[in-house]
Amino acid sequence: MSGGEQTCPKQADLEQAQVDEHWMRVAMAMAEKAEAEGEVPVGAVLVKDGQQIAAGYNLSISQHDPCAHAEILCLRAAGQTVENYRLLDATLYVTLEPCAMCAGAMVHSRIARVVFGARDEKTGAAGTVLNLLQHPVFNHQVEVTSGVLAQDCADQLSRFFKRRREEKKALKQAQKAQQERIS
Repeated sequence: MSGGEQTCPKQADLEQAQVDEHWMRVAMAMAEKAEAEGEVPVGAVLVKDGQQIAAGYNLSISQHDPCAHAEILCLRAAGQTVENYRLLDATLYVTLEPCAMCAGAMVHSRIARVVFGARDEKTGAAGTVLNLLQHPVFNHQVEVTSGVLAQDCADQLSRFFKRRREEKKALKQAQKAQQERIS
């Protein structure tokens, strides 16, 4: 038996982990774009056969649209690119665990797999709060890989919300100081 002809499962898993980390970093770069626009920093990228098909990031605040999540915008862009809403054999990478709306869109789009970074303890619909992606009542299930660069993704979100809290506190203090000057 020749040693170089077969790849052991552990090596294949290691290679997949490296691929997943690469694409998660791309999704994190999309999240940085969201943050630069004052949006919650969540980014997504859809990949098929090793190629990026589409990417997106949260735009709910600027578009006044509760549906403008990174995943939804990415799936919409991918559908336009391939001219089909069915995104068979594709993998969606997203920095935060999908919510129920986004998970439903993934099931309808027929993606093969979703890979997410940080868990969403409040609304996560890929296994944390509930798992819509693998619910037996649906005619399609999506493979879920969680925790890829989880700490990096969580830190990205934490920094954003910490800064927003600090900005809100500073604004309140400034308003209070102004009220005191007027009085």
